[in-house]
Amino acid sequence: MKQNMSATTSMVGATLLFATMTLCVKLASIQYSTGEMVFYRGVVGALMMAFLAHKQGGTLHTNVPVLHFWRSLTGVSSLGLWFYAIAELPLATAMTLNYMSPIWMALLLLGGAFLLGTSRVNGWLLVTVLAGFAGVVCVLQPVMAGDQLWGGLMGLISGLFAAMAYLQVSALGRAGEPDGRVVFYFSMGSIAGGGLAATLSGGWHAHTLHGVGVLLAVGILATLAQFLLTRAYRTGNMLVNASLQYLGIVWAFLYGVLLLDDPVTALALVGMSLIVLAGITAARLREPRVIHEVENDFTG
Repeated sequence: MKQNMSATTSMVGATLLFATMTLCVKLASIQYSTGEMVFYRGVVGALMMAFLAHKQGGTLHTNVPVLHFWRSLTGVSSLGLWFYAIAELPLATAMTLNYMSPIWMALLLLGGAFLLGTSRVNGWLLVTVLAGFAGVVCVLQPVMAGDQLWGGLMGLISGLFAAMAYLQVSALGRAGEPDGRVVFYFSMGSIAGGGLAATLSGGWHAHTLHGVGVLLAVGILATLAQFLLTRAYRTGNMLVNASLQYLGIVWAFLYGVLLLDDPVTALALVGMSLIVLAGITAARLREPRVIHEVENDFTG
């Protein structure tokens, strides 16, 4: 089926919020450890989703705790590794590696299709994902020094975990879990995982007014973005969402030009065009039934 307008709008909004959050994470990493940032991001998210459920008269009780556990495990692992990469690498490099998640997702789906003995995966839809990543590379032109290989590896793995988390989000959507509940349990997982990481690494730091403000911005932006992302993956076409997700690089590029005086290059403009065209093309393609079969095979 085609990507509906609500899912498309949700994904576009999520990419803008995530791009803004990334800038805040870079600022927060000067003062806080990765575990602390994940922990406080979870605290803000859990409080926001609990308040939302209370206002709407909903419940946070779930009948599929195992699905939430796996979604939280993969999602929190991805988040922590990405935050670490942002702190250790140039921002452009960290974002490029994290945006490998759609490529990982396409490879997972292709692998699943191969195991199921079918070749009905829409090749043109996969091409749009690859074209979008080519645009990412053109815009960011990532450079990695030899002493940053560990951070680069963590960023690359974060993309793999993100792809696995998106598959779990789709499974939760099919199980009838509302967006707010999915984000709430992911936030609780962030509290547990981030708190454990910060404690084991001795990474708890005293707060300043500036630090608290940046942490709040990270938490609020990430939670709103996660809410929209969850809605998009629950209601929309998975690989179409993967292509639209590259718009986050466009927002980041505009932030750099408008706020950081980054130069506008011809290669960057070519990359932005590839990203936008990939998203538009993917939105016009239909999803073959085999995608649903493969998702079910991966997520149960």
